[in-house]
Amino acid sequence: MKRSDLAQLLLLAALWGGSYLFMRLGAGEFGAFALAGVRAICASVLMVPLLALRGGFGDWRRYWKEIIVVGLTNSALPFVLFSFAALSISAGLSAIFNAAMPLFAAVIAWAWLKEKLTPAQALGLAVGFVGVIALVVDKAGFKPGAGRVGWAIAACLAATLLYAFSANFSKRHLGRATPLAISSGSHLVSALVLLLPTLWLWPAAAPSSKAWLAALALAVGSTAIAYLLYYRLIAAIGAARTVSVAYLIPLFGVLWGWLFLGESVSGAMALGGVVILLGVALTTGLVRPPRRRALAVLSG
Repeated sequence: MKRSDLAQLLLLAALWGGSYLFMRLGAGEFGAFALAGVRAICASVLMVPLLALRGGFGDWRRYWKEIIVVGLTNSALPFVLFSFAALSISAGLSAIFNAAMPLFAAVIAWAWLKEKLTPAQALGLAVGFVGVIALVVDKAGFKPGAGRVGWAIAACLAATLLYAFSANFSKRHLGRATPLAISSGSHLVSALVLLLPTLWLWPAAAPSSKAWLAALALAVGSTAIAYLLYYRLIAAIGAARTVSVAYLIPLFGVLWGWLFLGESVSGAMALGGVVILLGVALTTGLVRPPRRRALAVLSG
């Protein structure tokens, strides 16, 4: 991998990890629906003209039904759910829960697309979900006033599940569509779906300049620019290397929350995050357990 590609991969992780910081900064003043609406509308305003310049509307006409599904499951609903979660839990915790997306994706691929799970992948799923459950129990279980935190965690996990479904749906139905057509179309669908709720639930008190900057950074940096960078990296270094960004996003999510919001990182949170990432690494094949033969040699 070239240094420039590595730098762009780190930039992508920083941008996507920053989305949790920006939601945390903006959700309190905008509310979940309005912040998600601003994010989707601004992102589509930037991405649709770029698609027009490249003459890519043909995929919209061919796959409009599928793009609507992706717009709902990969943009509109997750944007609202993560913005809602940002009202009650830290940016770092949201990022760690979202890191479990490949676990959900593997389960859906096994149940729906009939993809086989290797023993290593099954082990990875078990390890990863143990980490998720441990975090849920630590943050939302048996604590006074944990109701709001519990709903926020449920929103994170629901959004992560939607992302996982969308990834499998796109793999099955949109394999021939261009990534820019899918991304711009799905964000346009999201903008249209969220327009009325955004107007209806617009905050009575005008959001501050700080909240607006967070919302615009979320839309421009962590959505439009990040998606374009993501697709450029896929073309340059391949999908397998590009998806390794998933392991870096929670690190940046925790880092930005600590640097700019003073969020603390508990031992349970760090341990849960490591366990989840280990499970993801096993599930995606980044890490492989030693073979039985190798173990026999070592033991004998």
